[in-house]
Amino acid sequence: MDMTKQLEKLAVFKKLHSNFFILPNAWDAASAKTFEKCGFKAIGTTSAGIAVSHGYTDRNMPFDKMLDTVRRIVQTVDIPVTVDMEDGYGQTPDEVAESVKQVIKAGATGINIEDSRMDRQAPLLDIPVQQKKIAVIRELGNAMAYPLFINARIDSYWIKSMPPAGRLEETIKRAHAYQEAGADCIFVPGIQEISDIQTLRHEISCPINVLAGPGMPSANELEALGIQRISTGSGPFRAALSLLHRMGQEILEKGTFEHMTSRVLSYDDLSNTDRNGE
Repeated sequence: MDMTKQLEKLAVFKKLHSNFFILPNAWDAASAKTFEKCGFKAIGTTSAGIAVSHGYTDRNMPFDKMLDTVRRIVQTVDIPVTVDMEDGYGQTPDEVAESVKQVIKAGATGINIEDSRMDRQAPLLDIPVQQKKIAVIRELGNAMAYPLFINARIDSYWIKSMPPAGRLEETIKRAHAYQEAGADCIFVPGIQEISDIQTLRHEISCPINVLAGPGMPSANELEALGIQRISTGSGPFRAALSLLHRMGQEILEKGTFEHMTSRVLSYDDLSNTDRNGE
């Protein structure tokens, strides 16, 4: 991608965080283009959706295959794309930085970097370890004259080893540490209580990202609370697979095709989902 154009997209993406927006998460070029045609201003990727759609479990997707998907998404849409980097695709901060460098070259305007390995029984990564990753990524962006948008994910509300009473305090502590290391935004999946969201908003100064899901306040309520960004995560991908499952059950059990034929794109519509097909 042309770096001038990529920097323009980055500026647009950063400006979105000055207000409120919803960021859908795509798993391939077609889902990304569909979200763009809906009118969304930026797109994220879902590591779970990309992995499962390629026959892998989440967190076991080879980096090169994930990177190929990112390239295809970036080439297909005209809006900014931020990439789910899980815990960094590297064992050391330098390895993480190299992975991020490849994602930048693929055209990404931002990344997510999380502080757990998604083992809900295991503790979060040590704060200094995560700070070092974020700092190295920030240094990389500076060296490339490309101020990549870093969304630091805090998993204290997701892991079972964290006592519920201590989740908010731990989140705030980590938010301050990650922001100090160079994070642009703090992402707290799993936070739902309005009082917790209010406290978090009061305690940290940078933009806050939350995850859409059951039990969450509405988008209007979250905007009123001062939240800048809502992500959909793997929700759209899981919903799409759920529809396929219902469709398959209907075909086998009833011999009808309502789920497959009702309110769906025509073949001609499908052929016009490429960049120049609008």
